[in-house]
Amino acid sequence: MPRTYSEAFLIELHKAKPTRSGTALALVCVEANLPAKYVAEALDVTRMTVFSWFRGKSIRHKNLLKVEEFMDTVATDTAAGLLPARSTAAAKKYIQEMMSKEI
Repeated sequence: MPRTYSEAFLIELHKAKPTRSGTALALVCVEANLPAKYVAEALDVTRMTVFSWFRGKSIRHKNLLKVEEFMDTVATDTAAGLLPARSTAAAKKYIQEMMSKEI
């Protein structure tokens, strides 16, 4: 079962530069209550890669396009009231539905 974001991570996140793509991704995921495990599945990368991005590591161009599209979709769904996910099961369902629409 995916864990929620730790308090230490959230404090570190709010100190980071919000202009970095990984930080922006982290902020979107935290606001939408989407665990990194499911975000990694949606972006077809590992959970550790997602956390590396969250902490400021650069994102390769081929992944950056997917990340930007993912952030746009999540931001739109958050504004529409579909997110934040109320549970990990809801987050998993949201990601699975998102992935099935893109196929």
